[in-house]
Amino acid sequence: MKTWKKRTKAVHAGTRRSQYNEVSEAIYLTQGFVYDTAEDAEARFIQSGDDEFIYARYGNPTIAMFEDRIAAMEGAEAGFATASGMAAVSGALTSMLRAGDHVVSAQALFGSCLYILEEVLTRFGVEVTFVDGTDLAAWEAAIRPDTKAVFFESVSNPTLEVIDIAAVSKLAHAVGATVILDNVFATPVFSDAIAQGADVVVYSATKHIDGQGRALGGIILGTREFIRGTVEPYMKHTGGSMSPFTAWMMLKGLETIELRVRAQANTAAMIAAALEADSQLTQVIYPGLETHPQYPLTQTQMGSGGTVLSIDAGSQAAAFKLLNALEIITISNNLGDAKSIATHPATTTHQRLSEETRAALGITPGLVRLSVGLEDPDDLLADLRGAIAGL
Repeated sequence: MKTWKKRTKAVHAGTRRSQYNEVSEAIYLTQGFVYDTAEDAEARFIQSGDDEFIYARYGNPTIAMFEDRIAAMEGAEAGFATASGMAAVSGALTSMLRAGDHVVSAQALFGSCLYILEEVLTRFGVEVTFVDGTDLAAWEAAIRPDTKAVFFESVSNPTLEVIDIAAVSKLAHAVGATVILDNVFATPVFSDAIAQGADVVVYSATKHIDGQGRALGGIILGTREFIRGTVEPYMKHTGGSMSPFTAWMMLKGLETIELRVRAQANTAAMIAAALEADSQLTQVIYPGLETHPQYPLTQTQMGSGGTVLSIDAGSQAAAFKLLNALEIITISNNLGDAKSIATHPATTTHQRLSEETRAALGITPGLVRLSVGLEDPDDLLADLRGAIAGL
């Protein structure tokens, strides 16, 4: 399997077949497992093997298949599947931190990620320093000899800043800090984050991994020691694990993720290039455009601009008018879906931030985030051009 490409791993890695040798992965809808003897139960609670399970909150054959498959794609030793993407983010951070620890984080984050760092961790005595994620000098100045972890989104939501994984990882590792990275926008398809230096990679499986808007889910990926020794004890006792049925849906999503994500990214690149010169828009942000500040880094780090772009209509009124005029693209707050989705971050996903913070992050009143789906590219571009013309 080590020589397989990602596309093959996405279909076959981690498969466990029952005595019936089924083709499609089995869904083990059970919360517990039985033992032949009391001695067997005692032995399993002391040390369970890879295919020995105790309780669904600790592990399950269907969930294990999903964990092993995406770990193989990412190049990680192990994974722990969670109930949501935010359960993965909070679990990865909280499982390893305690009062007095210091964390350095990029400022440009999804609203809920900011809440975990600003409100939850600091409430329990963790010191958090925020920096401009694209400024390596800022990272170097903020990382201290006692820094325990650094955290950032490889591509920020929704302003699509791209952070240099290798460079930040080098600075963090120099003081022994753990690099935790939310990699949702890069997707497992375009990611080489672990090879580039990340220690822990977190995904919201709700996005591209499912890819059909069906279920919440998340995954924490890293070394076997970190996942089994740090994350698993915390997650299994706090209850943030994934359900077997969700894991089965995520396995089905992984089978097509490479085809879906590459098609979506190609369409996003076409739309971004077509809209860049539109005088009705004040800005088009897409990491795959040569005008993007981190375009060279994007090509080196991902090889693609991804499936999401952001456009600025100039004002909230104009943004709302544009959104309301769309006929194919739907208004929602998810991304990575087969259906194209438009979001107004300032009033939805990032509305809890102060006006000053949103301005500092570049989340203007006119900003619209577009998650490109699997519809015909020409239809999507026509839909956007029609809505923009109405401005």
